[in-house]
Amino acid sequence: MTIHKEGYKTIAWATILFGVINIISFYFISFWSPALSWIIFIGSFVLLIFLISFFRIPKRNLFSGEDSVVAPADGKVVAIEEVEADEYFLDRRIQVSIFMSPLNVHVNRNPVSGDVMYSEYHKGKYLVAWHPKSSTENERHTVVYKSNGKELLTKQIAGALAKRIVNYVQAGQQVKQGDEMGFIKFGSRVDVLLPLNAKIKVKINEMVRGGITVIATW
Repeated sequence: MTIHKEGYKTIAWATILFGVINIISFYFISFWSPALSWIIFIGSFVLLIFLISFFRIPKRNLFSGEDSVVAPADGKVVAIEEVEADEYFLDRRIQVSIFMSPLNVHVNRNPVSGDVMYSEYHKGKYLVAWHPKSSTENERHTVVYKSNGKELLTKQIAGALAKRIVNYVQAGQQVKQGDEMGFIKFGSRVDVLLPLNAKIKVKINEMVRGGITVIATW
């Protein structure tokens, strides 16, 4: 397991804060309340470990298949529905939505290999990720991939806690299935819009893993 580059600065500042808090606690609190000093140490240490864990990148044997669409994120499938596309596409699509809790790995991955046709960032609100309007009103980054003549769209969507979306791909770029597409800090969701004839391979409430779980074939 390694630590994602997006976490270096955050973890560094959190480690400094951890040290300052516990030095102050040791010199000003431990003498008259050792128990409180220990509580502060344990609580701040648990928060630091959680923060480090949030930016983890576990080692994985990534799936590869040109007729398969893999999950772009770790999390729970919270929606599988037919929707009217509101960006890039002008037709109806099958939307698969994956919700990422703060405990999930937050690296986002390319669901297919192919060409990036469109990559666009949109400012917006910070509604909770499961809100029906979050995919159209929240801060988000949209990417469209073309693979073997077929196109799909992904949306990285910010939530109430997610305050930064990072995306690494650009229009005109060729990408490989499973490689990093981006990162969302502190919990949110990723939507995938597929053609209506795609065969969905996941179910509502199923837990999926980015770059491994096949969510559809086409």
